[in-house]
Amino acid sequence: MKRSVFYVSDRTGITAEMLGQSLITQFESVHFDRHTLPFLETLEQVQKAIATINKAGIKDGRRPIVFSTLINEELRLEIRKADALVLDFFEIFISPLEAELGAPSSHAVGKSHGTGDINTYTERINAINFSMSHDDGVSSKGLAEADIILVGVSRSGKTPTSLYLALQFGIKAANYPLIPEDLDKQKLPEALGAYRKKLWGLSIRPERLHQIRSERRPNSSYASLANCRHEIQAAEAMMRAHGIPFLESTNMSIEELSTTILHQTGLARHLY
Repeated sequence: MKRSVFYVSDRTGITAEMLGQSLITQFESVHFDRHTLPFLETLEQVQKAIATINKAGIKDGRRPIVFSTLINEELRLEIRKADALVLDFFEIFISPLEAELGAPSSHAVGKSHGTGDINTYTERINAINFSMSHDDGVSSKGLAEADIILVGVSRSGKTPTSLYLALQFGIKAANYPLIPEDLDKQKLPEALGAYRKKLWGLSIRPERLHQIRSERRPNSSYASLANCRHEIQAAEAMMRAHGIPFLESTNMSIEELSTTILHQTGLARHLY
């Protein structure tokens, strides 16, 4: 079964995507064709969006599903004219909250993903810049500022996890590779010696690592399954010997890895 899904918003659409995606993933038997329609700020733009939604419904032979985070009352009423199941998150969540809190919402667009709170936005940017400048051991300068330092063999998921921690939580996350020389000596890189309490490891199944590395450098000793097995075994042995907690990333998404690390380390997130 195929159904078209539309995320409509007066801003980026990220909130609509996040909430809508968490709901439709519960329906594994349905194939969803997803579309995001952001920055719908005028009646004309919403009407064009309705035409696009209705056209998809005619093509599919089934009415589309629309997740909306539109704030403007006129636009919210207009989008309901689409020949679709329209789920208005403003109506579902904000109206009951207004009744419970006894206070009106601001009805202001862009609150979740805007730059209205300059201090919070600056903190996010600073964390991202830190993680990018301390990616893959590029620089050991300033590691004292790190909230956490991820370690692991090449291609074990350190970079995307570091950036997600920075982007979503405002965590200054550095990452440092465990290279063959370190593994053979079973010794931590010298630059990390003073920051052992900040270290957190990522591991991965050798078969998955072999697959990832083969896409980058096929038929190389670096990507061979035997070498992947050797590196993973040596890295996990090193982390156990030095008391570094680690997670196996094979079947965990970046979101799950980041949230688990945050929970298990007790680090306080800086952003919501």
